[in-house]
Amino acid sequence: MSALICGSMAYDTIMVFPDHFKKHILPEQIHILSVSFLVPEMRRELGGCAGNIAYSLKMLGSEPLIMATVGQDFDLYAKWLEQMQIRQDYISVQEGFTGQCFITTDLDDNQINAFHPGAMGMSHVNQVGDVKEKISIGIVSPDGKQGMQDHARQLAAAGIPFIFDPGQGMPMFSGEELLELVEIATYLTLNDYEAEMMCKATGLNLEQLAGKVKALIVTLGAEGSCIYADGKQHVIPAVAPAAVLDPTGCGDAFRAGLLHGLMQGWDWPTTGRLASLLGSIKIAHRGGQNHKFSLADLKAQYQDAFGQTLPETVA
Repeated sequence: MSALICGSMAYDTIMVFPDHFKKHILPEQIHILSVSFLVPEMRRELGGCAGNIAYSLKMLGSEPLIMATVGQDFDLYAKWLEQMQIRQDYISVQEGFTGQCFITTDLDDNQINAFHPGAMGMSHVNQVGDVKEKISIGIVSPDGKQGMQDHARQLAAAGIPFIFDPGQGMPMFSGEELLELVEIATYLTLNDYEAEMMCKATGLNLEQLAGKVKALIVTLGAEGSCIYADGKQHVIPAVAPAAVLDPTGCGDAFRAGLLHGLMQGWDWPTTGRLASLLGSIKIAHRGGQNHKFSLADLKAQYQDAFGQTLPETVA
């Protein structure tokens, strides 16, 4: 079963500020904000939404097909994908840099990010119609604006169910533009902050947004997630992680769980719990693609966390 993962590929430079942002940002002086954070810890990771989602999805036993544009500095990442046996057929190399994300995280896991899109700005050169394989499901995650719009429209026109995952790309769109993409999507996934932004931009509340898709999935950090589907709200508990080391890529691991569950035809409670578990596994590791698990380990952790058996994966 193939999932088309439309989204960013990026190098992440991750810095850890060993304090709390809130101690150094004065709300009454936000109009003249000028702050500098000393970050003794820094590392470079492979990331981007499409790369992170594909990484976890591959370990789950599904087949991710990444659709992305990258720069001429992509060789290191390409070797990693080859090692992970993740196909690169629909990754196209453009002039300039691969996307670059500079992330500063504090002790409360708050993040301040700066992102250079680089080759992402050309994501629209890739066309869903160029994919030769049968696609079971797609996801449109943060990418170049035109690419996100084109790929969503192309998936909808082809009758391929897909998740609209605007994420940190949401500020690029007007309320009208967001509403158009929601209305042609099959599923919509947001974190709690993005959900507030979406409601404000579109003028709709969560129940109204949920009425426009088969399911609206809202993640709530340490509080778990809520899935609005079939006129019901499925409350999905969080899974206590082995450690809290790095939130970068947790949402992408969660989305890999959603895609896998949907491809397997599992119900929403099962799919949501798998997604929740993957987010928990990821947060205990630094970077978006350093966590590892076998299906046997995953089943054991699922049983421990929820007291239920994870269904068998069908290839």
